[in-house]
Amino acid sequence: MPGDPAGRAQARIAAQRIELDWYSLVPDLEGGERRELLRARRRLLETVVATEPLLRVKPWFLSDQFSVLDAAVAPILWRLPRWGVAIPPTAPTVERYCRRLFANPAVRTSLSPEEQEMRA
Repeated sequence: MPGDPAGRAQARIAAQRIELDWYSLVPDLEGGERRELLRARRRLLETVVATEPLLRVKPWFLSDQFSVLDAAVAPILWRLPRWGVAIPPTAPTVERYCRRLFANPAVRTSLSPEEQEMRA
């Protein structure tokens, strides 16, 4: 978490948005009916692409260094291919962020064998 109160507040708000906007879609992405699956894919893609401007400002998610927010988004971004969600060419900063995130040793070592196979 950031050291300053304003930064911590911003990180808490962002974490809450990630939970509400991204993680709430996981049940439909993992086993929902076809209509719910398609809706969840579309919504997740929209929210991930919406982070493009944020990721242009700092190298990490709202931070100059790897933080709890990066750890929070990593599992969702890692599973995008599994869920049939592709980052479009219109969001190159998101794609670069994902490559940097997945190259981070902390992220790589946190993956279970099943998760590693998702992107083998």
